[in-house]
Amino acid sequence: MKRTNASTLAGFILLGFSDQPHLEMVLLLVVSIIYILTLMGNTAIILVSYFSPKLHTPMYFFLSNLSFLDLCFTTSVVPQMLWNLKGPDKTISYTGCVIQLYVALGLGSTECILLTVMAYDRFSAICRPLHYGVIMHPKLLRQLAALAWISGFVGSTVQTILVFQLPICSHHMVDDFTCEEPALIKIACVNTTFLENELSIASVLYVVIPLGLILVSYGCIVRTVLRIKSAEGRRKAFGTCGSHLIVVVLFFGTIISVYIQPKSKFTQNYSKFLTLFYTVLTPSLNPLIYTLRNKEVKRALRRLVGKDLS
Repeated sequence: MKRTNASTLAGFILLGFSDQPHLEMVLLLVVSIIYILTLMGNTAIILVSYFSPKLHTPMYFFLSNLSFLDLCFTTSVVPQMLWNLKGPDKTISYTGCVIQLYVALGLGSTECILLTVMAYDRFSAICRPLHYGVIMHPKLLRQLAALAWISGFVGSTVQTILVFQLPICSHHMVDDFTCEEPALIKIACVNTTFLENELSIASVLYVVIPLGLILVSYGCIVRTVLRIKSAEGRRKAFGTCGSHLIVVVLFFGTIISVYIQPKSKFTQNYSKFLTLFYTVLTPSLNPLIYTLRNKEVKRALRRLVGKDLS
């Protein structure tokens, strides 16, 4: 197959489900509705965390960061996805693909680290309750948040540069909805063993290790909670962690399936649905998970809406 320089202005073609136009029309409607709900839900979380004094705590500081991250993440992917779903034009410019990959990788990596930081916050609150206020002081909160954002985009910078150094095959057809790194590697016209190994290392650094730390944190939390004699106390302790644990399972489960699964025609088609899940559905579920399971947030939302109406 002919090679072409990756710096060409021809751009790329995001195939998605272009061979199933009827499915694309359904996805266009569904993704549009979910995107609107994502914008509303995450914006509400940010506003209620900022305007409610009772929610000025480490937990909601990180939750606000997560909501802002989800807003940016979906906005970096969904508008282009909707444009490609609505008609025969599936193209994305070379610059647009570079930006999309860089931003999506950076925000995805940041979320992995941020969820780990949130697990540490829950560990400190339950396993070190007497020292929690001292441990999670405002300066440390800002430092942990900055660590998550900076480390995420440092990794994204390295991966994006390596991907777009590859000579791309002349058809420029990316078999996915977005400029995903695994899909871009597949259309390279050179041996990609080095980049695949680099992707594996990045997956370990940003997925396997953070998930391992989260599991260790929750192992300590479970051990501490089981020592609580009161059933009500155990229920409350588990209740403060339940929302975060659900988000962890949803996010890491799909990320692992996309980036660590074996490569085949079946798994590629399957990964397209997983891409839709973690780029579109998961960010919309996060606000619901945290509000439906959290009485403090629901009360703060009612107060905020009541003030607006009055």
